[in-house]
Amino acid sequence: MITFAGMSLPVTDLDRSVPFYESLGFAVEVRNGRFVLLRLESGTLGLLELGAVVSREADRLRRFVQVELLADDLDELYADFVARGVPVTGPPRDRGFERQLQLRDPDGFTVEFADRSPRG
Repeated sequence: MITFAGMSLPVTDLDRSVPFYESLGFAVEVRNGRFVLLRLESGTLGLLELGAVVSREADRLRRFVQVELLADDLDELYADFVARGVPVTGPPRDRGFERQLQLRDPDGFTVEFADRSPRG
């Protein structure tokens, strides 16, 4: 049996990225120098601070990297994010096969929340 545990992202500055992901519900589990391991339920997200090299070399790849999460109520989540000043790209939208809400993290990676109830 294989279980997906998480993923890691290269970031420019941990002091910008960690508070962003904490605002989404992640909690810091380990902080060791330039690496932070965040946890959300059973999954983890590693953040590795690479500084300016991230900005120069990863710009063209950022649009292909997406952190995908599920939520029970996208409208409620959107209202909560707006009230707390979490930067959202717009209200939830219907994509035909799913309803979703997107954000950009401080390094430009997409964080997508999809409706937990898939469409059939």
